[in-house]
Amino acid sequence: MNTKSIIHRASLSAFFVAFLVVGASVRAADWVDLFDGKSLKGWVQRGGSAKYRVEEGQIIGTTVPNTPNSFLCTEKNYANFILEVEFLVDSRMNSGIQIRSNSLKKFNQGRVHGYQVEIDPSERAWSAGIYDESRRGWLNDLKDNPAAQKAFKQNEWNKYRVQAVGDRIQTWINGVPAADLHDALTPSGFIALQVHGVGDRKEEMEVRWRNVRLQDLGPAQPLELIQGNSLSSWVRADGEPVTGGWEVNDGVLTRRSRGGDIYTRNEFGDFELNIEWKISQGGNSGIKYRMTKYGKSLLGLEYQVLDDDVHPDGKLRKGRRTSGALYDVFACRVRTHPRPVGEWNQTRIVAQGTRVEHWLNGEMILAYDTTTQAWQEEIAASKFPKNAKFGENPWGKIMLQDHGDEVAYRNVTILPLPPVDD
Repeated sequence: MNTKSIIHRASLSAFFVAFLVVGASVRAADWVDLFDGKSLKGWVQRGGSAKYRVEEGQIIGTTVPNTPNSFLCTEKNYANFILEVEFLVDSRMNSGIQIRSNSLKKFNQGRVHGYQVEIDPSERAWSAGIYDESRRGWLNDLKDNPAAQKAFKQNEWNKYRVQAVGDRIQTWINGVPAADLHDALTPSGFIALQVHGVGDRKEEMEVRWRNVRLQDLGPAQPLELIQGNSLSSWVRADGEPVTGGWEVNDGVLTRRSRGGDIYTRNEFGDFELNIEWKISQGGNSGIKYRMTKYGKSLLGLEYQVLDDDVHPDGKLRKGRRTSGALYDVFACRVRTHPRPVGEWNQTRIVAQGTRVEHWLNGEMILAYDTTTQAWQEEIAASKFPKNAKFGENPWGKIMLQDHGDEVAYRNVTILPLPPVDD
């Protein structure tokens, strides 16, 4: 890796203009048929052993007793896209369409997981709501959207439109807006057609899909976490909007007075975070990530932000508290000296799988792997609770620390990375 990967605001602005103007994005991409109407070429089955066949230009999924959820998955992964599909479902069963989903050996022995656009013919009528399969459960149901609930046609063909751009996922059912979700945990993955498990029920039930087509809008792109004078991407620890203590002007976020730590509204899995900061004389702050709930508190891995030359922490624990160190666990492999007080520093954090890198001003200053013996020894010797599983959470929010000192952040961008099978 090199400093060329540092993200600049100019290129980001171009990206956001292109994707906020959705109509332009739609016109720029051609529709591609994911199903050729004749075969299951380009698809692979994962999970359970439900039956999939092709008949009369349709993919037909049939339930099988005593098998878990089954998924017919595209061989190709997609990040930003518009998907359209028609389906006809037996009113006695449940189904869904996976998007940005994965099957990894390290995650529940390859169990399919990710966003699911629900197919729900029950009285609840949450079809086109968004469920996180095998992870967090419901993310955006339709209990407060009666128009979408009424749009589902029982025992008839229905049409979904799904638009996934950046951290926003939107769905429509038969032209009626349904779910609208901001979530950045998984930036890309396959699309899959689900036949839900039915336990020991022996009667066969079917769900049918046809006219499965997609506009590919390109790979995952970095997200701007501070835009103009808005702090809409950040919340307090209780999830409420940021008020007091922190202010933002023209893309520069400054901690002026006590306002408490602030957190990204989104959770992130693997990512590359780029952020510029400057600290007041003798000041202290930090960038925390992969936050884990422990009791009533949140623990996280911390990239130290410090005035090394004045603050006493800069001289403690053999470099474990200098700027860029993994506070209070791993020391930097090189002695670091951030730029003088009043000048901007460039931080880059890459967290992918079990490996993490800390960069400062274009130089990688430490790297570690949470599966190594060295990591376990450092954690055992640290001040963190032994049963907190510190650093093992595969996803979490990003936090900017209020340590009581003035600190400023700008050009805060995060690129969600696809998960890897370690």
